[in-house]
Amino acid sequence: MNTEIAILCGTAASIGFLHTLFGPDHYLPFIVMNRARKWSAVKTAWITFACGLGHVLSSVVLGLVGIAFGIAVMRLEVFEAFRGNLAAWALIGFGFAYAGWGIHRGVQHRPHTHLHLEGEGEPAHTHAHDGEHTHSNEPVAKANITPWVLFTIFVLGPCEPLIPLLMYPAAKESLFGTVLVAVVFSTVTIGTMMIVVMAATWGVSFARFGKLERWTHALAGGAICLSGLAIYFLGL
Repeated sequence: MNTEIAILCGTAASIGFLHTLFGPDHYLPFIVMNRARKWSAVKTAWITFACGLGHVLSSVVLGLVGIAFGIAVMRLEVFEAFRGNLAAWALIGFGFAYAGWGIHRGVQHRPHTHLHLEGEGEPAHTHAHDGEHTHSNEPVAKANITPWVLFTIFVLGPCEPLIPLLMYPAAKESLFGTVLVAVVFSTVTIGTMMIVVMAATWGVSFARFGKLERWTHALAGGAICLSGLAIYFLGL
């Protein structure tokens, strides 16, 4: 490895770390969804990893295609900007829709008292449907599509610094250098995402929202919507 490639790899690691850390969309959706949907740590880690991989691979593939066909960096940057806006609006739309569903769910599942008449009968009791409260005659809930929606949004979202700052300079050196820089950037980006998400979800797991617990879905949707707005209007 020559000096130029070593410098590019160091730059890739630094940019990958800062790009992820200062972009709340890279971790906030997973943190709030972990709490709202009560994902396990393993499920949260896998979803974060898959979304992160899709996020970086989309830009890596685009960059490699651009290098192979000699497409100008400016044209790729324009396309990346378009993808970024599309991903931001997708995040805003998903967050807004999920918040609306969360509000509807919170209103429907307010604490109430009712009498069970199944079998020999169960005593009346008061509960809220915030958690996994099921009865023997209720159907098993269908698998939700939230992870797939997040994955699609992350595939749409570009890694803006990767193509102009890393892959094209590396391409002037060698194919090995190009691949190495992309791998370093991708590893640091995904690693930072997972560390932040897992640390934050562990901390949030100790929080108790009390009466606000039934509004966690609405709050999660609002947080996701705000992260999308931050991307679009603040360029985070």
